Amino acid sequence: MSAVAPAGTGATAPTTNGPIVPAPVFALPTLSFTVGQVATVCETLEESGDIERLARFLWSLPVAHPNIQELNQSEAVLRARAIVAFHSGHYRELYNILERHKFTKDSHGKLQAMWLEAHYQEAEKLRGRPLGPVDKYRVRKKFPLPRTIWDGEQKTHCFKERTRSLLREWYLQDPYPNPGKKRELAAATGLTPTQVGNWFKNRRQRDRAAAAKNSLCHQTDERGVFDDEDEKKE
Repeated sequence: MSAVAPAGTGATAPTTNGPIVPAPVFALPTLSFTVGQVATVCETLEESGDIERLARFLWSLPVAHPNIQELNQSEAVLRARAIVAFHSGHYRELYNILERHKFTKDSHGKLQAMWLEAHYQEAEKLRGRPLGPVDKYRVRKKFPLPRTIWDGEQKTHCFKERTRSLLREWYLQDPYPNPGKKRELAAATGLTPTQVGNWFKNRRQRDRAAAAKNSLCHQTDERGVFDDEDEKKE
């Protein structure tokens, strides 16, 4: 067994077999990581939102990892690479990752959001102006979600029909859910509590607008009836 010189000395390690290999300046901790450990670190950094550290960690992974093929198929690692590519503005790399690898439903929401937002950003840069709702609709039609990150269910306004149906059912029971119910709904639909809250707020506004419109129409109809009666009396 060959001896290894202390890191940072610049010396080489004497050996009895094979070529002399320079000692590294510092040892990368990932060299001894298993695929499972790498995946866990990726998930932890992803959840923390520290994209810079996540990028550095991915960069530190050795190209000659003993289980490189398994590493390249790990969903946590692939998702981490996609996230770093997205935040770095490397959209071609992002699309390549998402189109070539099949992801589970748990990853779909986040990856779909990145797919769409990346295409929106490219379209805005090309047109030189912010996109409106119609522009975004055209972008979605031109660049549909790949089946690798989509289960085939149709979406309406970015919410699945199943999700919208569940939200409507809860809305009929209580249009003003408390924070606990919002969290419960978020867990049931895969949305965030903020998204749930925004949906309920928008729905209440639409209902109020519809009620005001109906009230105005009713008042107009009543005035019309009274006017007709006055004309008959005259």
